[in-house]
Amino acid sequence: MPNTSSWSASSPLLLLWEDSGTHIFLSLLYAVLAISGTLSNVMVIYLVFSFKKLQTTSNAFIVNGCAADLSVCALWMPQEAVLGLLSPNSSSLRSAEYRLLRGGLLSLGLTVSLASHLLVAFNRYVLITKLPSVYQALYQRRNTGCMIGLSWALALLLVPLLPGLWTSSSAQQPPPRQSDSSSRYTALLIA
Repeated sequence: MPNTSSWSASSPLLLLWEDSGTHIFLSLLYAVLAISGTLSNVMVIYLVFSFKKLQTTSNAFIVNGCAADLSVCALWMPQEAVLGLLSPNSSSLRSAEYRLLRGGLLSLGLTVSLASHLLVAFNRYVLITKLPSVYQALYQRRNTGCMIGLSWALALLLVPLLPGLWTSSSAQQPPPRQSDSSSRYTALLIA
């Protein structure tokens, strides 16, 4: 039975147990989810770009969600799979900036994905409840592009405000100096 009372230093999100068998199983799970999620999101994006009939406003928001999911499946999950296999005392890939980059990638992907789902729901609402002329006026190509751009801009503005991103590294280290906070924001911006 894994020891559920001790938290793993490698990843506070899913790798919760110190049992090495559990680490291996969860690392394999992350790897499978990363591969399947990356392939399925790339396939959706490919199909929408390949067929003119699929290039609709709703599908633009779905492609935006797929791009956000790719940041999680193709960038974040493989790192978690590898980190789960490292020993808890390993200092490689454990710097505060790297943890912040991983958290920023996850937060950015999840925030944009949620915003994309919200845009799809709003699109369906307008399509069902409003006149076709209102729908066509609201969802022109330029307006749709602005909505997608705003979902990413909103996510970039919200990521630094999310709880846990600043406290996870500051709980183990002294309070950040001015240069530390700018490097942390740079890590989030890169994510």
